[in-house]
Amino acid sequence: MQPTPNASAPASLREDARTIGLIGLAHGSSHFFHLLLPPLFPFLIADFGFSYSELGLLLSVFFVVSGVGQALAGFVVDRVGARPVLFFALACFAVAGLTAASASGYAGLLVASVLAGLGNAPFHPVDFTILNKRVSPARLGHGFSVHGISGNLGWATAPVFMAGIATAAGSWRVACASGAGLALVVLAIMVLNRDALDDRHGARGVQPAAAGPAGTVPEHPLAFLKLPAVWLCFSFFFWSTCSLSAIQSFASPALQQLYGIPLTTTALVVTAYMLCGAAGMVLGGFLVGRVQRLEKTISVCLLASAALLTLVGLGVLPGMVALAVAALAGAGIGIAGPSRDMLIKRAAPPGATGRVYGTVYSGLDLGFSVAAPVFGALLDGGMNSAIFYGSALALVLGVVSAGFVGVGVAARSRRAAVPA
Repeated sequence: MQPTPNASAPASLREDARTIGLIGLAHGSSHFFHLLLPPLFPFLIADFGFSYSELGLLLSVFFVVSGVGQALAGFVVDRVGARPVLFFALACFAVAGLTAASASGYAGLLVASVLAGLGNAPFHPVDFTILNKRVSPARLGHGFSVHGISGNLGWATAPVFMAGIATAAGSWRVACASGAGLALVVLAIMVLNRDALDDRHGARGVQPAAAGPAGTVPEHPLAFLKLPAVWLCFSFFFWSTCSLSAIQSFASPALQQLYGIPLTTTALVVTAYMLCGAAGMVLGGFLVGRVQRLEKTISVCLLASAALLTLVGLGVLPGMVALAVAALAGAGIGIAGPSRDMLIKRAAPPGATGRVYGTVYSGLDLGFSVAAPVFGALLDGGMNSAIFYGSALALVLGVVSAGFVGVGVAARSRRAAVPA
């Protein structure tokens, strides 16, 4: 009989690295599937004659399904565990890719978007539940850093992978089928390493919750929704994602119009922005363990990024310098990422990790679904600078939300430190 791992025993570096790497791979896959269809839009227009408005609706459907599902997935994760939900999510991605590959019209692509959104929904409650329960507290900041980096790399990889295969094969259907194959490979890796993803047994570095006094009525599963910190975290994700959506979807054509740079060149700004964000997250992972007031790190970094985006929007920089400055703004957002995730952990009540992360991260999906048509309308109206001004304003509003969360966490810590 195998001995049962001691939940209170510290995990080794190898064990932590294995879990962090697997979660990073899974999270990168989820971000990859955000962009399953957008890199193929020119191919779909050529084949079916769709408008960009119709294709944009596919993205809105994806993020609405993902946002609603994410809030609900947190409850499922807390009840049945994160690992089986992760396997289900990756299987949904594979089916979504195959559905898109066989689509004969708009309805088929719409179904594929729904399936991809359903697969994307559980990832944040799954990922953070496993990280918080299996990774040693001393290495948790690095776990959050890798989690964020992998997401950015997923975003950066998808356009190259999907458009590259579609161009080489002369068929967007082959690209979608290849995306499905990629999801199946990742699923197989997760199944083969399932022991490192088990958040129900053998969790490391996590003390079991203390039992309450006899006769205590258990807290209602929805009680966490009464906490202001939860909704402030939600609003923070909403605003920061609105900013990201503006850059990810519209920075390239806006730069082309403002500075006269060819679209083939401005298209690089999204990949460069994501890579700068990934580099920033490496630094952010080290800062988490050294800074007590995390909202200060978040505020400084996001305000710096907002200033850079505002500078780009003024239209006064040389063309290639503007592209570089816009990309550099991603570094500030990246540095803030691990502090953001740790701040949410501190704000979450014990025993509600999946529910809190599910609810809070649904603000990300809402931000994507709302921002895309708003910024798209600004671009259609010729307001190119507004793409960068609006992105900067959204970051400032995110800083306000993060500041209130930090104040609440600090106040709760002071109350806990006062002897009864």
